[in-house]
Amino acid sequence: MGAIDGTYVPANVPVEIQGKFRGRKEETTQNVLAAIAFDLKFIYVLASWEGNAYDSRVLGDTLSRPNGLKIPEGT
Repeated sequence: MGAIDGTYVPANVPVEIQGKFRGRKEETTQNVLAAIAFDLKFIYVLASWEGNAYDSRVLGDTLSRPNGLKIPEGT
């Protein structure tokens, strides 16, 4: 595995749930986690968390999913 990082992307969501998706700058965003290999190819992407979710919570969810990100042993 090369790198894991998260970012925020703009999100259009229904008015009744916009509060959960509101980021630090008052716009609605979605939290996206991506992992790439050393050859710069994406090996995992998770785009399902609201913009105000903490990175550690998103990573924990990613690692606990049945088909989630698997970190090789010894790294």
